[in-house]
Amino acid sequence: MTDPAVTAATDLRDDEELRRARGRRINGIARWVLPIALLALTLFWWHWVVTVNQIPHYVLPGPMLVAQTLVEDFATLAGSWWITIQVTFMALFLAVTVGVGLAILFNQSRLVEMSFFPYAVVLQVTPIIAIAPLIFIYVVDINLGLFTIDAQLVGLLICAWIVAFFPILSNTTLGLNSADHNLRDLFSIYGATRWQKLRYLQLPSALPYFLGGLRIAGGLSLIGAVVAEFVAGTGGVGSGLAFRILESSYRLQIPRMFAALFLIVLTGVAIYLAITWLTHVLLHKWHESAIKRET
Repeated sequence: MTDPAVTAATDLRDDEELRRARGRRINGIARWVLPIALLALTLFWWHWVVTVNQIPHYVLPGPMLVAQTLVEDFATLAGSWWITIQVTFMALFLAVTVGVGLAILFNQSRLVEMSFFPYAVVLQVTPIIAIAPLIFIYVVDINLGLFTIDAQLVGLLICAWIVAFFPILSNTTLGLNSADHNLRDLFSIYGATRWQKLRYLQLPSALPYFLGGLRIAGGLSLIGAVVAEFVAGTGGVGSGLAFRILESSYRLQIPRMFAALFLIVLTGVAIYLAITWLTHVLLHKWHESAIKRET
């Protein structure tokens, strides 16, 4: 004969599981539906304001005109979009390489950290818009043997890298220094080398911090690339989306400005989503921040 108390406890547990499953489904749907609904309302309001007030397209174009311009001028904008994407990802790669490398050096040598970290802070707090003109004055072509990187691209990379690398450096350094001291003592008791401590303890502990810095640096690399393109101000084949915005403003082609801005925003959102997905893949099986998100 079944104990009524056991049956009641089982039913209560089943109800709780159903409630949690229903909550996860609602949250999953709302995560997509609410932003899409808000975007639709914003576009409708934008179209209504432009139509009712009969605002000229050279002052504020409607969303339909922007979409039409994006389609018609995509051949022109696509080349500039590709240039901006290239600069963004090359700068992000350099930021990750230099930032993680310096963070490991700082962790392994206190003297190196005390010597170089203040200068990293100086780069971080200096407005890139103030030093970008100087960078473009002094950079030169870089000959790598098989190919040559022209000075304009070098300047763009340096500007975008300066903006993006500090979050990687600071977060990774914090993560490497935040490994559990009890585990550090355990590694020392068992005679682990510094390389073994770094590989098996500190680097895994720093991974969530690094990914948090990477999420910030992804957007900053795009911002740095766009700002650098504004400062460079050069057109032609190697021009990015920022120059297309400047060019369109000079010619009062405001719909094309909005179209170029849309591509920049789209790139930033794509970078953020890609890094968020990478964070989930790397952390969801073991790190508390990712596990809680699933429950």
